[in-house]
Amino acid sequence: MISDDLKVRVKKIRLVIVDNDGVMTDGRIIYGDYGDELKFFDVQDGFGLTLLKRAGYKTVMISGKKSRINKRRANELQFCEIHQNAFDKLKVFEKVVKKFKLQPDEVCYIGDDLIDLPPMTRSGFSVAVANAVEDVKAAAHYVTSRGGGHGAVREVADILLKIQGQWTEVTTRYFR
Repeated sequence: MISDDLKVRVKKIRLVIVDNDGVMTDGRIIYGDYGDELKFFDVQDGFGLTLLKRAGYKTVMISGKKSRINKRRANELQFCEIHQNAFDKLKVFEKVVKKFKLQPDEVCYIGDDLIDLPPMTRSGFSVAVANAVEDVKAAAHYVTSRGGGHGAVREVADILLKIQGQWTEVTTRYFR
């Protein structure tokens, strides 16, 4: 259930910033014998981000870790930007907000761990995934019912599109 206060916040959102590990993925990183790295992404999260792009939202990934897989996924989903090795996520958040000529209250930030707290506290709609650490959940405006890498980003995308009245416009082709 989304409160009226949350609806007011959500209606302002124009930019969605996601953490990667623990939000776009379930947080597991698997290393193979040959130095390869594997991560698990949820296809529904990806489609939710595609729907947001269709509706005109900007999307950005900010990750504390650098990985070719992060870049590949961001490229596949046509993120506007990807920032890796971002140890000061608030600094990156502020640069992104300025670059897109937005205000912090026009940003939805989705995180799962302590490194995400600074930008979450500045964003207009801060979201913690269900498997986030307790301090992040406590600071969030909304906690998803789904975990990171298991549809949490899609849950947020659906909320944004429905509350902003864009759901029908971006999904009509699927209900024929």
